[in-house]
Amino acid sequence: MEEILRPIGMIARSLDSISNVEFKDIGLTRGQYLYLVRIEENPGIILEKLANIIKIDKTTAARAVQKLEKQGLIKRTNDDANMKIKHLFTTDKGKKIYPLIKRENDYSNQVALKGLSVEEQRLLSEYLLKVADNINQDWEFVKSGGRRKY
Repeated sequence: MEEILRPIGMIARSLDSISNVEFKDIGLTRGQYLYLVRIEENPGIILEKLANIIKIDKTTAARAVQKLEKQGLIKRTNDDANMKIKHLFTTDKGKKIYPLIKRENDYSNQVALKGLSVEEQRLLSEYLLKVADNINQDWEFVKSGGRRKY
């Protein structure tokens, strides 16, 4: 069986490291750009769903959201029916940063796919989505208390 997780991990860590360096000038550190993008793309998202999308625990997501809120990049609003539920939105300041993050993402995609035909890019995307779905099933199982058997 071919080893695929090491290259995927290396790619993810490299891109995260690059983004952390490049976004430092705008005050985003340690992956905060991920949260800002997901909130902008999912206005009104709640913390639990945000954590699920990013695949991290709720406590880590809460700390990141708190930092972004202190920076004035996002805001929390109360749910109309349940005061315990807080919806997350980007502020005007956060909305101004989003296009820069999107451009960086587009550029990184372009670099990553350099030399691949359109068909190879399509297949790679299809395969990676399948791999992500497989891993997500295990992630859901383990997060709900299950133990994998290997």
